[in-house]
Amino acid sequence: MTKDKITTSATRRKFLGGAAVAGVATIAMPQVSRAQTVTMKLQTSWPATDVFTEMCQQYITRVNDMAGGRLKIDLLHGGAVVHPFQVLDGVHGGQIDMAHTVTVYWYGKHKAASLFGTGPVFGFNANEGLGWIYNGGGKELFDELQTKIMKLNVKSFFAMPMPTQPLGWFKKPVTSAADVKGLKYRTVGLAADLMQAMGMAVAQLPGGEIVPAMERGVIDAFEFNNPTSDRRFGAQNVAKNYMLGSHHQATEYFEIMITRSKYDALPKEHQAILQYAAEAASSANEWLAMKQYSDDLQELINKDKVNVLRTPQSVFDAQIKAWDGLIATLGNDPFMKRVMDSQKAWVRKVVYYNMMNATDYKGAFNHHFPGVLKT
Repeated sequence: MTKDKITTSATRRKFLGGAAVAGVATIAMPQVSRAQTVTMKLQTSWPATDVFTEMCQQYITRVNDMAGGRLKIDLLHGGAVVHPFQVLDGVHGGQIDMAHTVTVYWYGKHKAASLFGTGPVFGFNANEGLGWIYNGGGKELFDELQTKIMKLNVKSFFAMPMPTQPLGWFKKPVTSAADVKGLKYRTVGLAADLMQAMGMAVAQLPGGEIVPAMERGVIDAFEFNNPTSDRRFGAQNVAKNYMLGSHHQATEYFEIMITRSKYDALPKEHQAILQYAAEAASSANEWLAMKQYSDDLQELINKDKVNVLRTPQSVFDAQIKAWDGLIATLGNDPFMKRVMDSQKAWVRKVVYYNMMNATDYKGAFNHHFPGVLKT
């Protein structure tokens, strides 16, 4: 072997040896997160059997799977630590780390909370409402409400564009707006103000207390949310007339809360997981609802012999008129006026486009399923 070849061979062995050492170093020092394992306790506002608990679990599963064991959420059912309507206090005070709820459950602390889920009907559905929250200024206004106005130690994400909530369950069919006057009716949030303006006496109750209240005569009509939740807690056993469609809660979403100081202490990757899991669960929740709500509505009709009816137009008209009165009153609060003005600006352009561009879904449905829709 010549001198040049010996030198070249030695140089090549030296290079390969160095590469091997570097490779060993790479294996020994992988670029992985150094974040410590964190376990968060999340309480819902729902009974264990509610479909909302399944939807919460979809969120938890996504967080736990994406975090790879370094961030874990444990599920607690409604009432496990605090009352279902008191989860805001629990998260703010640190008695629980997280909550799965709706903003309307704490509107008694500030009525603006109801604008982020159960406010006036300006023409947008819940999916368009989530668009406003994420891209139309809603989340910035909500953060202002939490941090500057209410001084809450709470950070929140929104998920799940809920379908329009039915007018609810009645002992007799509602044939006109006059039929609801004088009824003792369960609802929550600004919907309570709306129904009171329409002549009802309103009781605000968690879902698990509705049927017992109906059985005792505390209320004689009610709404909760959807065919699945309603059927699971036995609505069909205390009333047989289910009125679909209403302006009282047309655009609601889940609020996923976390104690803000605990959120701020988390690594950035965990903060991102908590946020993006909410966005992912939002779609999963909506798709689950499409099947489950529709299945249970058919069960209510065919198995439980419930009289399912469309709410009459006179009720919608009376609700719009009542909302107008509430909007004027609520608008005396500068912050609430800013929120409603922001929503209306979003609706004017987004809903205009969607309604002008949407195909005639109802016409197509009636073509293929003549006589099924009863209006």
